[in-house]
Amino acid sequence: MNTRDVVFPAGRQALYERNRYSPAIRSNGMLYVSGQVGSREDGSPEPDLEAQVRLAFENLNAVLQAADCTFDDVVDVTVFIVDPQTNFEKIWSVVPDYWGRAPHPTVTAVGVTWLYGFQFEIKVIAKLPKTVGV
Repeated sequence: MNTRDVVFPAGRQALYERNRYSPAIRSNGMLYVSGQVGSREDGSPEPDLEAQVRLAFENLNAVLQAADCTFDDVVDVTVFIVDPQTNFEKIWSVVPDYWGRAPHPTVTAVGVTWLYGFQFEIKVIAKLPKTVGV
């Protein structure tokens, strides 16, 4: 059996262990990142939607950084949005601050009814830099 090469961002390992999942796994030159939400240090949701989206991207960037990646290495994005008809435009107004320049990664947006108290979640797949050998 292969051992999972788990990536933990600084300071949040206890949160992931409590919830029993890995923030990211390196495999075959790729980084598979679990869905990131706009959670505060204690894991609770940031109540303001725009601030929650920004915090989700900051949490994502911390995971990417722990794997020596940036958002520029991201090739595929999936976002989950509660009530997308109401929230999409407000959420998408934040994206340019984190997305970078074209060419952009692929994206799939999924409307959902529940995200454990959150309104937005983002999960990505990134290509690991060539200097990372896994």
